[in-house]
Amino acid sequence: MKFGITGKKDSAQVYEIARRLCGWLRERDIEYFVEENLGRNIDAENVLAERYLAAAVDIIVVFGGDGSFIWVSRMVQGHDVSILGCNLGGLGFLTEFTVDEFFPMMERILAGDYEIEKRDMISCCVARKDGERKKFTVLNDVVINNGPISKVVDLSIYINEKYVTTFKADGIIFATPTGSTAYSLSAGGPIIYPTLPVITVTPICPHILTNRPIVVPYTKKISTKVLTDIQNTYLTLDGQVGVPLYLGDEVVLEGSESYVNIIKSPFRDYFNILKTKLMWSGRYEDSVNYSDN
Repeated sequence: MKFGITGKKDSAQVYEIARRLCGWLRERDIEYFVEENLGRNIDAENVLAERYLAAAVDIIVVFGGDGSFIWVSRMVQGHDVSILGCNLGGLGFLTEFTVDEFFPMMERILAGDYEIEKRDMISCCVARKDGERKKFTVLNDVVINNGPISKVVDLSIYINEKYVTTFKADGIIFATPTGSTAYSLSAGGPIIYPTLPVITVTPICPHILTNRPIVVPYTKKISTKVLTDIQNTYLTLDGQVGVPLYLGDEVVLEGSESYVNIIKSPFRDYFNILKTKLMWSGRYEDSVNYSDN
């Protein structure tokens, strides 16, 4: 088994734990490679450029938050690689392991005592009026919004080329189940169990109150056309890549053949993470604890 190591840039905490992991792997005579930028900062011996890392390893360890994990998800596209995410601050929806849990989990991985969860991705194509095509694959969400200027944008929605409605809103979010707990959730979208084969369509601050989120099967093709000529209308992919949109542009989304393998935590399940991150049931538990005393 070969490991790749990467993490959040310019983080002393990442450098420290990455050095520890390198030493831990050397002691066990396990082959590993460190992503080039991180490797320079920790004086690692086995360094690989980012574009080669996924092809050389079986598991990539990423230190950081969910943003770092999403960055790695683009790196592994086309490779059957699993990702182990260690959140240095606490818990993440994707970086499920704390620092205290990390090395015990590594022991379990070496013993073969671990589970992998497959997460679907979305294929996104931007079709310009002049015929230009730009294609992307995302793990979390595809967002269309009107940038820093608060103006309503009209976006028509088609499912399998059949017209559904036109959202008059500040924008729209197309989210995978993995991304349903991110921007989509803050815009009023539903929480979707992460392995369900669906895409959610959530308008951002719709100006018609009957415009509500829609949950669409993963097998359907979803298209949206920009009907308003507003400067600074942007398509944002996983919150990390931005593409300007213009009047008449069409954004087409479909289920992707690409996927991400996430190493699951044996210490908690998805609902435990939801409860922790969203601070559910706090008052109820406080009252129970008080009555028990």
